[in-house]
Amino acid sequence: MLGAVCIVSPGNLASNPRVLKEADALHEAGYAATAVVCDYTEALRPFDDEIAARAPWQVVRVARPAGERQVGQAARGLARLATGLGMHAPVALAASAYGGPVAALRRAASEVPADLYIAHYVAGLSAAAAAAHRHGAMLGFDAEDYHAGEGTPFDRSMVRTIEGALLPACRHVTAAAPLIAEAYVRQCRVRPATVLNVFPLAMAPAQPHPAAVQDTLKAYWFSQTIGLDRGLQSFIQAMARTRARVTLDIRGGNRWGHGERLIELARGLGITDRVNLLPMAPPDEMVRLAASYDIGLSLETDVSENRRLCLTNKIFTYLLAGAPVLLSDTPAQRALAPELGAAARLVSLADPAAMAATLDDLAGSPSARTEASASAWRLGRERYNWDVEKAALLGSVERAFASRQVSP
Repeated sequence: MLGAVCIVSPGNLASNPRVLKEADALHEAGYAATAVVCDYTEALRPFDDEIAARAPWQVVRVARPAGERQVGQAARGLARLATGLGMHAPVALAASAYGGPVAALRRAASEVPADLYIAHYVAGLSAAAAAAHRHGAMLGFDAEDYHAGEGTPFDRSMVRTIEGALLPACRHVTAAAPLIAEAYVRQCRVRPATVLNVFPLAMAPAQPHPAAVQDTLKAYWFSQTIGLDRGLQSFIQAMARTRARVTLDIRGGNRWGHGERLIELARGLGITDRVNLLPMAPPDEMVRLAASYDIGLSLETDVSENRRLCLTNKIFTYLLAGAPVLLSDTPAQRALAPELGAAARLVSLADPAAMAATLDDLAGSPSARTEASASAWRLGRERYNWDVEKAALLGSVERAFASRQVSP
């Protein structure tokens, strides 16, 4: 055994494929891996049960604390008072004020002996740091998002307090996009290794999807939660302008009723029959479910700095499924587009007419569609998959263990 690694995340197993891939890779490489997670969302617990039952590594699941909201409110009040008096909130107070099941994760992680604790999300960072301190172990952090670039000004100040205090001590830091890594260099003077949100080749379909009928285009979008800040309104407006028959399937949780809002928009544009809502599905089914579509949507908005910098797992799900990607022109996606070549189309959410023209060009040209699909299929198999990308994760972990051995 190379060593023990404990992954600490405040979310459900099913809500964070990145935790699953990380644990799988560490286990396969010879580390004793344990994931400490929270049963945060009740709707995801059946999926978590399935994942935990077949995982070859250890899983520790903690219940969502009953008084979490009240504790958070009290902590926010104290943190606001401290900052209002010109004082810095202590890290523990800032973590409680920011929110999440910090105390429950801290207790559970501290009961798992490990050589390295890898935190996911801000709540996980504070908990993992406490566990690492207790066991005299190393601390690591995975920045799937740029947390200091989202939320309210108060939220951002709490994140800066927590990350500013804890990240410089980390022996292992990874980020899910190059621009997120650069942001952490500027913010905390740490340089994360970039580990993209890609998926294992084993999830890929065996054969490419057959060529679609000319002048039709089946589009697909998925997420844990259907939202109104993901560029879907612009795409639906573009659909109403196309000559080709473009359809859109939207998969995700609809607890806030945002799916119905999108259907209402489609109804007002006379295309209700072309927009469909689909239920949530297990994370290991996402690539297979995307394989029957002609194009996948990654329409990030500029609602926050994090959204401008991130590269979501949607992009790489579509590529592994053999589907080309429609990218909104955020800085991160604009930087990625040249690497994807014919497998990507870059559009502006502010210009539905131009987006419609892009869709018509793709739908109406058999050669363009063949090239786009073939490029996506090739990129998914040769570059953008976990079999390739996990080397960056394992290299960073290996360097962390090596640094511990040479430290005085």
